Amino acid sequence: MLDLASLAPIFVTFFVVIDPIGVAPIFAGLTRGAPGRYRRVMAIKSVLIAAIVLLGFAYGGEWLLSALHVSFDAFRAAGGVLLFLLALDMIFERRAQRREERAERVSEEAAAHPERLEDISVFPMAIPMIAGPGAIASVMLFMAQAKTDLAAQGAVLIGMGANLALCLGLFLAVGPLMRLIGETLAAMITRILGVILAALAAQFVFDGIAGAFGLGG
Repeated sequence: MLDLASLAPIFVTFFVVIDPIGVAPIFAGLTRGAPGRYRRVMAIKSVLIAAIVLLGFAYGGEWLLSALHVSFDAFRAAGGVLLFLLALDMIFERRAQRREERAERVSEEAAAHPERLEDISVFPMAIPMIAGPGAIASVMLFMAQAKTDLAAQGAVLIGMGANLALCLGLFLAVGPLMRLIGETLAAMITRILGVILAALAAQFVFDGIAGAFGLGG
């Protein structure tokens, strides 16, 4: 039976690292002026590819750590540091700036070849916009914690899947939605989520250190 108490922090973590609200405006910018069918295809493909990437790391992450002779506690601490740096980027809006610059480069390339529409599903949407380092580290951390507990694994997949579904919904309705939210509200939400992610990242680091020194956690 799934534990709702454990599902909530999993969902929040994926919501923060994937950041559907922050990714949606990038998708809107990259597909501005394109036919509706193109936008739907790009939305579905980008989310589907991101799901495949994250599932691959979810079930292959433990093998990868073993092959590299890296302990879970070391990975948990390192993942926490990575997520903390990501949180700082969100709080000071550096991540949003990098995303916009990346999207602008892709848009310029598309403008240089107007005879064809750029396929943005793999890059930059699926990787690194949706399945970025933070999302990959999070799914590996949570699946490593779940181990062979099927209920815990199910909670991880549900938390991840719910955020991917949210991404898809936002992509399909991004135009009117972004006009409703506005840039100011979106920036405020991003900063609040950054603070939450910083606290979650610190907990990962504390747990990793405690496990490495046999202090529990």
